[in-house]
Amino acid sequence: MFTGIVQDARPIVAVAEVSGGRRLTVDLPDSGEPIALGESIALDGVCLTVASAAGRVATFDVIAETLRRTTLGRRRVGDTVNVERALRPTDRLGGHFVQGHVDGTAVLAKRNDSPQEVVLEFQADAGLIDEMLPKGSIAIDGVSLTLVDVDRAAGRFRVALIPTTLAVTTLARRREGDAVNIETDLIGKWVRRYLADVLGGASAGGVTMDKLREAGFV
Repeated sequence: MFTGIVQDARPIVAVAEVSGGRRLTVDLPDSGEPIALGESIALDGVCLTVASAAGRVATFDVIAETLRRTTLGRRRVGDTVNVERALRPTDRLGGHFVQGHVDGTAVLAKRNDSPQEVVLEFQADAGLIDEMLPKGSIAIDGVSLTLVDVDRAAGRFRVALIPTTLAVTTLARRREGDAVNIETDLIGKWVRRYLADVLGGASAGGVTMDKLREAGFV
């Protein structure tokens, strides 16, 4: 489990193509704690397992399913990735609950820079857009952000980045046409799934007051 509060953006120092996937080696930030074999670390919002470690340098195996669903298949030596180590029970929850299980990718469609903030507008498929709501939480490349607005008809959503986020993460480097990893809000997904199961889903006419009464919500 993670929070979407990125520790630092760090470089990929080696990439190896292997049977069924690839291996990424990353020079991780110095957190004052040793890196343990088998621990979970999120790279660009993707929860990966440490396969080997030497000092701050760790290697991760990335399987074919993860490469298909995320942007990690496009990363090369010298690219930087957002790094977050797993949440401890005593840590502050500064962002929101993030699993590191990417739901899909979105493409940066428009970028608007101003002295106060940077607003990024993304294009995504309907399945991702349906799991978003204005002022809700979203993880973009592992960064916990608040949705400014969501345009379901256009298949777009916007987020605003403050200077601190731009300084610490890779999002400052994203340009129009770049793809990013998206994880929608964990709690919202399960509420939506539960209501769909209870109420019969959109094919059964969607949510109505009668269905809410039948399910005991009213």
